[in-house]
Amino acid sequence: MADLTADPAGVSDIRSAYIEMTRRKRVYGGLLLILFVALMAAGFRTADDRNAGNFRDGIAHVFDYPAEVLSEAAEKAAQLPGHIVHFFPALVETLNIAAASTLIGALLGTVLSLLSTRGLARWPMLIPVFRRLMDISRAVPEIVIALVLIFVLGGGPVPAMIAIAIHTSGALGKLFSEVNENASLKPVEGLQSVGANWTQRMYLGVIPQVGPNYVSYALLRFEINIRASAILGFVGAGGIGYELRNSMSWGQGRYDEAAAIFILLFLTIVIVDQLSGRLRDRLTHGART
Repeated sequence: MADLTADPAGVSDIRSAYIEMTRRKRVYGGLLLILFVALMAAGFRTADDRNAGNFRDGIAHVFDYPAEVLSEAAEKAAQLPGHIVHFFPALVETLNIAAASTLIGALLGTVLSLLSTRGLARWPMLIPVFRRLMDISRAVPEIVIALVLIFVLGGGPVPAMIAIAIHTSGALGKLFSEVNENASLKPVEGLQSVGANWTQRMYLGVIPQVGPNYVSYALLRFEINIRASAILGFVGAGGIGYELRNSMSWGQGRYDEAAAIFILLFLTIVIVDQLSGRLRDRLTHGART
């Protein structure tokens, strides 16, 4: 009978190599941690030196502004429902900006993802070009694109919608392309064998497979775009962010309006998050009995 307690040949070498690899990983991890801490400390010191005030003196007053807003909102609590009704159209405008930009960005992202996926691309030689387009689209922040468009087109919701749509197309295009890589090519090959063109192959052979994941990612992006459209209002792109900037700029006496807008934004994001979360769960896992 074979001796199971005996050390097979090569096991000691494998164990030694594994221990050495683990030790090397720990050393590299420790060096990276030290580097990260050093960079963070240097960056914090540089930011503190370039700041108009002093961080140590200012940190003690960080809650002063929220306290003023909350105290004034509490004093004028009876007026909050009226403010919420008054600013509700601006919230609808923000939602419209987010919805339109998400739809346009999802459509562009779908096309870019199909054109940049190996095995599905219509022009395989141009795959790197379409991937770089997606990289550029999501690398430039929405606020930078919006500022350029506001300079060209003027203020309003249109620059915000275009800016968010451009960024969304790059972000969703990247996610969609990863989903496409897991799609089966058999339906595509079958459609090609009966003479279907590229558009028909994608629409009939790929989209039915990846559609639920596409919608799930698009819903998640819609939540992000609501926040983005509210932020872009601060640079004159319309929506509830523009109203919030005005309320905060006026200072004391208008803080109750700012509080009402914060309440609207909070409730909207919570409701949209809950609804989209349920829809995503239903799409990815199906209806539960």
